[in-house]
Amino acid sequence: MSKILIVEDDTLLSDMISRLLLQNGYEVVCAYSGSEVLLILEKQNFDLILLDLMLPGIPGETVLNHIKNKSDIPIIGVSAKTDIESKVNLMRNGADDYITKPFDNQELLIRIETVLRRYKKSVLYEDILRFKDLSLNTTTMEVKIGETPLLLTKYEYLILQLLISAPNKVFTKNNIFENVWNDNFIGDDNSINVHIGNLRKKFSKINPNEQYIQTVWGLGFKMHV
Repeated sequence: MSKILIVEDDTLLSDMISRLLLQNGYEVVCAYSGSEVLLILEKQNFDLILLDLMLPGIPGETVLNHIKNKSDIPIIGVSAKTDIESKVNLMRNGADDYITKPFDNQELLIRIETVLRRYKKSVLYEDILRFKDLSLNTTTMEVKIGETPLLLTKYEYLILQLLISAPNKVFTKNNIFENVWNDNFIGDDNSINVHIGNLRKKFSKINPNEQYIQTVWGLGFKMHV
C-alpha cells in the first residue's frame, strides 16, 4: 500500500482527494500548510506527495525546493495556474508531474499511478534503500544524507544496510552478528556498540538535528522512526 501526503489548504478539496485515494487502496495523510508539511516529513515517510502550490505561510514552491534538497520523494504539483511558464518552472524545480485545478478524478489517479510506477522502477533498478534523508545504494555501496556522501567502514556499512532493510524491526546483537559477521554472537563482545557509536558520530556531523539509529534497551537496535 503506497502512502501519500496530501498538501491542500482547501479542506473540502483535501477531504475529497483523501476519500478518493482511500477508496483506491492508498494510505493517506493530510497537511494544510507549508510549515505543517515540514513537521510531518520529520516524522513520517511517504511514497508520493500531492503538493498544492498556493499554501498559507510557506509557499508551495519553497516547500518543493526544501523537500527535493533532502530527498527524492516523487511530488505532483497541484495548482490553478494553467500557463506553460508555471508548469515549466515547477518541473525545473524538481516536481515529477503537474496537474491543474479543477481536475478529473480519474486523471489524478492515473497520474499518481504513473509517477509511482516510474519511481519504483527507478528505485528497483538502482537498489536504493531509503530512510528519512538517508539513502544506501546496494549496487554502488554509496551512502548519503541528502546529497552529502557518508564514508563508512565495511562493518559500519553492513550494519546500516541490515538495519535500514527493515526500519521497524529490532535487531538483536545475535541477529547483527549472524548477518554481518556470519558468526554466532559472543556475549561480551562490544564491537557492535563501537560500530553503532561511530555511525551515530558520522551521522551527526552531517545532520546533527536528526536521529537515525535507536537503541532498544535490553533488546538491540533499530532505525529511529
